[in-house]
Amino acid sequence: MNISSQLRPALTIFALLTALTGVLYPAAVTGIAQGLFPNQANGSVIVSDGRAVGSGLIGQNFTEPKYFWGRPSATGPMPYNGGASSGSNLGPTNPALADAVKARVAALKAADPDNKAPVPVDLVTASASGLDPEISVDAAAYQIGRVARARGLSLPQVEVLVAAHTQGKQWGVFGEARVNVLKLNLALDTFGK
Repeated sequence: MNISSQLRPALTIFALLTALTGVLYPAAVTGIAQGLFPNQANGSVIVSDGRAVGSGLIGQNFTEPKYFWGRPSATGPMPYNGGASSGSNLGPTNPALADAVKARVAALKAADPDNKAPVPVDLVTASASGLDPEISVDAAAYQIGRVARARGLSLPQVEVLVAAHTQGKQWGVFGEARVNVLKLNLALDTFGK
């Protein structure tokens, strides 16, 4: 058996499969995604005043009282680092999780000492990816008083903005209603301008 007689068909198949799976298929999928879902295919970039300010898919680290705060990030060395996304993998009995939750509750209470409502769980626990851009409606409602006072707005004004930025369940069935923190904070910054 001659090796050159086997080498030629093997190289031909290799070249064809490389062209099919490495060039044609990715190009077709990219073209379909760009045609049907251009916003999602390009990272769901949010633009404000003509410049990109973030993605609708990745949270941002808001810490000032005048802004709504998102879920804590589990990424390091900086919060909401898309390149470091992974699960926190801390179980409910893990002392590190209990300590982190206690510290986060204390920070929320210190930022709004008059708020006696129970702290929503999504304000003190990270999501699976550590990048969640959204909070529950309860988490947004918990923060309305602090944000309104910090901005000199009335509670109804801020409530209307939260309601306008509340998204329902996915396809009306899955998950819970939610609020994208970046979009809500951008709306707050432009409110009354």
